[in-house]
Amino acid sequence: MAGRPNNREFSKGGLMTTNDQQITPADATIVTSGLGTKGPEERDLPESLKYDMDLCLRILRDVLGEFDPELLATFDTVRNYAVEASAEHFEGVLSDPDPSHDGLAKAVETIDNMHLHDAQLLARAFATYFHLANLSEENYRVSVLHQRENEVSGDQAVDPVNEMTCAYHQLINEMGPAKAKELLDKLEFHPVFTAHPTEARRKAVEGKIRRIAELLEAHRTLGGSDRKENCRRLYNEIDALFRTSPIALKKPTPVEEADTILDIFDNTLFHTIPAVYRRFDDWVLGDKAGLVEPVCPAFFHPGSWIGSDRDGNPNVTAKVSRQVARKFSDHVITALEEATRTVGRNLTMESETTPPSAELKNLWNHQKEMSERLTDKAALISTKEMHRAVMLVMADRLHYTVARDADLMYHTCDDFIADLKVVQRSLAEAGAKRSAYGPLQDLIWQAETFGFHMVEMEFRQHSVVHSRALEDIREHGLHGERGPLQPMTHEVLDTFRALGSIQKRNGIKAARRYIISFTKSAQNVRDVYELNRLAFAHPEDVPTIDVIPLFEQLEDLENSVDVLEEIVKIPEVQARLKATGGKMEVMLGYSDSSKDAGPTTATLALHSAEQRIVAWAEKHDIDLTLFHGRGGAVGRGGGPANRAVLAQPKGSVNCRFKLTEQGEVIFARYGNPVLAVRHIESVAAATLLQSAPSVEKTNTEMTAKYADMTAKLDEAAHNRFLDLLNTPDFAPWFSTVTPLTEVGLLPIGSRPAKRGLGAKSLDDLRTIPWVFSWAQARINLAAWYGLGTACEQFGDLETLRQAYEEWPLFSTFIDNIEMSLAKTDERIAKMYLALGDDEELSKKVLDEMELTTKWVLRIVGDQWPLQHRHVLGQAIRVRSPYVDALSVTQVLALRSLRKKVDKEELSQSQQAGFIYLILCTVSGVAAGLQNTG
Repeated sequence: MAGRPNNREFSKGGLMTTNDQQITPADATIVTSGLGTKGPEERDLPESLKYDMDLCLRILRDVLGEFDPELLATFDTVRNYAVEASAEHFEGVLSDPDPSHDGLAKAVETIDNMHLHDAQLLARAFATYFHLANLSEENYRVSVLHQRENEVSGDQAVDPVNEMTCAYHQLINEMGPAKAKELLDKLEFHPVFTAHPTEARRKAVEGKIRRIAELLEAHRTLGGSDRKENCRRLYNEIDALFRTSPIALKKPTPVEEADTILDIFDNTLFHTIPAVYRRFDDWVLGDKAGLVEPVCPAFFHPGSWIGSDRDGNPNVTAKVSRQVARKFSDHVITALEEATRTVGRNLTMESETTPPSAELKNLWNHQKEMSERLTDKAALISTKEMHRAVMLVMADRLHYTVARDADLMYHTCDDFIADLKVVQRSLAEAGAKRSAYGPLQDLIWQAETFGFHMVEMEFRQHSVVHSRALEDIREHGLHGERGPLQPMTHEVLDTFRALGSIQKRNGIKAARRYIISFTKSAQNVRDVYELNRLAFAHPEDVPTIDVIPLFEQLEDLENSVDVLEEIVKIPEVQARLKATGGKMEVMLGYSDSSKDAGPTTATLALHSAEQRIVAWAEKHDIDLTLFHGRGGAVGRGGGPANRAVLAQPKGSVNCRFKLTEQGEVIFARYGNPVLAVRHIESVAAATLLQSAPSVEKTNTEMTAKYADMTAKLDEAAHNRFLDLLNTPDFAPWFSTVTPLTEVGLLPIGSRPAKRGLGAKSLDDLRTIPWVFSWAQARINLAAWYGLGTACEQFGDLETLRQAYEEWPLFSTFIDNIEMSLAKTDERIAKMYLALGDDEELSKKVLDEMELTTKWVLRIVGDQWPLQHRHVLGQAIRVRSPYVDALSVTQVLALRSLRKKVDKEELSQSQQAGFIYLILCTVSGVAAGLQNTG
């Protein structure tokens, strides 16, 4: 191939130095057409999705051919062997023991004989394809939503595409209009964006993907020269995407990680959120929409751990938190300034046609007293247009808010919103209701949603860090009177000072939550309040904080109510309950509980903990918010968020749903404006509907009905999971059979793979690399291990099927596991497990995979995973051959690296080459499998 270095090759015996087995165009005889052969399942895709995927594949092949014809030939050869192998796998036709008839074996042989440099290029080619496939599927989902919208008639009672309208209509039918409106006014959807390192896609790649998405969406609507130009630009972007390394040059800093939120804010959230509110109003208010006060509250309240979550991340310091908060604040205020100026410029109604109210005149006079320079400038532009003039001065004041001009700035967002509403009331009183409740209302919604902080920053730290800091202070004195304090103690104290300064600058909403990881007792909460006091010399400087216990390990979940019983006795907690009308927040961790006890036990333990915490809150008259620490992967509580909400126990949602959003899930759910609207509406609808009597009745009754079944499943699955973890040498074996070490080298997040508190086993391993590594090995063990044995011991298929049909929690759990199993592959898994050279552990994993697959398919009535979910199931089957090719490349690289490093036969540059190849495949597999984090 072009630019091939004289490097070593893969081989089944390790690395070779010979050059006698090269792929040439003549070897690629399996390619039978321009696009190569396809598996039979690909023909079952919807036509529009198939068109986009074919278009992208055709352009990618042309790009590869321009880069190097030999690379294209290799790509086609491996791709078609993998398609052949996938067809054999799914259709069960691999009964011939002759290896020459095994497509996977041929793919392995082809890749195994490649030069390292060529393998890197091949991995990048497949990774590029996955980004394009993802965009094709995203484009298809958008087109389906548009098509469904076009089919909706205006005389229907609800908008069937907008789940919020359906949920609200159901609430009205079940509870009456007054109660339904009461619940709507309480509605909150609170996603908390985190910086967990599961997004294996660098920012430079994201930019290209976004541009390709725009071009792909427009492609089918164009013709003639416009389509030609569209194609030319698609070729340019796809060529640049392939030529761009998928691996960033360095890990991002926490301040750079904040760009994730800024990117989503600019491209979707700032304009999408008022669109969500407007869509609901348009349907509920009908012809009155935009002429009267809105019905939909500003229910979307984004939060963030980026730049403030210091649990195990030494890169997040108090200085970083201040920088990130300033970055968020300046950005959102600037966006509000631009929006205010745009809205203001369009309020060109003259005083004769739209007379200003006395309230608006007073506001204008107040502005003149504040700064005649600003009002004179506005008056010059807007002679006899007072509404416009007032808005332009408000925009200027926002500019000076960023500049921190104490005389001209808005000191709080509430003051800004109050001014906006003065303008709105004046317009409405003058009869200009469309102006009052049109774009101006959108601006009010934006200000109410994002404030002057954009996201509510939440601080988090491990409970052990707090106790160690207090021990240090007690031993050496607060100011080091009896010896110097540890650097960590200084940092802990400065963290509270940073929180206080953010709160003073941007308001209490900007930063008031402090989360304690691994909360074991009420003392952990007392520690935080004490440190908060000690950090300040003057009591009036101490910030207002809400300390949130995080229960995550199995024992902590089981003891949660006892701990909460002691927490509410703490004076500071009692004061906050009194000040907030009894509001209290408790966080539940899905990640560590799953790694600690297995997916089945974790799911049931979390459900049980929620029930007990809700009952405890009702007893104490506490207005509870449960914060769900979920991930994108099934092993971390992932899966469709709306179904997760509807499966929660009675009283656990209470019209408020809060969860963590991280990794590739952020881009998938909020990267496209149309899909972001759909996701937000779907979760909001479920959050409303969870309070419907029918839903509460089902969840309560089914939980009781299947209590005996779940108890038996729980015990058997837990024992099976612990048996695996307690097998001798499990931890080193796990790091050998998965790319765990290499995942830790990915420059995709500022957080280390371990917490760094001194543990030397799986105990200190973060759950993200635990889940991520199993996904990379095509095993997904964290999502399902133990369920097969539990079902086998339970043995009652009829009861399991009935529970699947009747109980939302169980059906959601089983469906998520089926989705996870659809992304496993026993053939590939065996290759990874062989790296560990431990037959006992490999047998346990493979036996449980087979058992779990058998029982899940029997419960749902499918012959193969996701058979009943036509589009998703077929899309995964179409992807599988390409993921297989990357997985084979990865496992062969791991094998060579592991063996040769042990024998010290690789130079540092050769090791670096293999590691780069592995990281390329990690990025590609993550893109191919999706929801891996």
